[in-house]
Amino acid sequence: MSLAEQMALESSYLMGTYARKPVELVRGEGMRVFDDESRAYLDFVSGVGAVSLGHCHPAVVEAVSAQASRLIHVSNYYYIEGRGQVGGLLSGLLNACIDPSERASWKSFFANSGAEANECAIKLARLWAKKNKGEARIVVTLDKGFHGRTLATLAATAQPAKQEAFKPLPAGFVHTPPNDVSALEQLFAEQGDEICAIMLECVQGESGVHPCTSEYLRVARRLATEHRALLICDEIQCGMYRCGTYPFGFQHFGIVPDIVTIAKGVASGFPTGMCAAREDVAAAFEPGDHGSTFGGSCLAVAAAKATIETLEAIDAGGNAEAVGEYLRTRLAELPHVVEVRGLGLMCACDFDEMIDAGELVIRGLGEGLLLNSTGLRTLRFLPPLVCSRDDVDALAEGLKRLLA
Repeated sequence: MSLAEQMALESSYLMGTYARKPVELVRGEGMRVFDDESRAYLDFVSGVGAVSLGHCHPAVVEAVSAQASRLIHVSNYYYIEGRGQVGGLLSGLLNACIDPSERASWKSFFANSGAEANECAIKLARLWAKKNKGEARIVVTLDKGFHGRTLATLAATAQPAKQEAFKPLPAGFVHTPPNDVSALEQLFAEQGDEICAIMLECVQGESGVHPCTSEYLRVARRLATEHRALLICDEIQCGMYRCGTYPFGFQHFGIVPDIVTIAKGVASGFPTGMCAAREDVAAAFEPGDHGSTFGGSCLAVAAAKATIETLEAIDAGGNAEAVGEYLRTRLAELPHVVEVRGLGLMCACDFDEMIDAGELVIRGLGEGLLLNSTGLRTLRFLPPLVCSRDDVDALAEGLKRLLA
């Protein structure tokens, strides 16, 4: 079906919640996707950072296809193959930077998305506090963060422009500026007895790839411990080797959270999310406290297992570290670029006032580039973790032509 036909059908039958780009993608392989007229595009969006192994990686295709031929879904009333193994793999990754003598099991709840994983984390934090601290209910989050679009995760997302139309939002969230140690200390000094958790992204993605400082994250960890609150790291975008060498973003900053939320790249594009918690924190949940019809389904588990094992086998973290550094170097050389930020293959650049990033995204299609803007002057780059230096060179040359 042609792009024009698909646009007409979606206009008639789909809600207008997305301003889609004028291209219909029908096939993919590695770093490239192809449209309905067989034109190729280098993908520096990767399904908003989800297609971690590149499009249609053979290991994921084979795992999902084989599972689909055996069993697709039976619900969480029963045990299935692979779910415990994936939980064990995640526990090992979360313990990767912890001294072996101090490691403990991490236990996971399987969901379908990042927003659901964060909903689970919020519920778990409040239940843990009820059992261990009393009536503490407040969750602290950071200005310009992003945690999802359900009502609770939207309330946690401290971006007024995204919240205003949907008020009243659930109560129990307070916001504080990122990297402002004094403000965070003051907040805990005033409301520490009422705080059950601080929830943050070590690298804020939706605002344009803004890392927290190591100092700020260490203070957040200390304050949470001192006030018997939990530290929740939202690793939905910056996790699964996206930031480079280590599996998760928090491991680049020398801290250990109590709860970690995971999605996007963990199943290389298959809808999957997890909320993982230290064993003692996870113990707050009892049967019936939380659930999901499709979370941890046979297909999701197969995709996640294949993805995690392959990411480790190909040293995706090492590639993200090296190619990400090269990407930031090439971006800094481009005309009109005023700042470059990021870790690993989670990068962004800001342009001067002469460049409209949204227009650049549309014009990029003509150069065979899938790009993403997160602001009037900002492009964000989240390519598959198999991205190469040659792919970066092709991106840089295409952008150079566009910026000229």
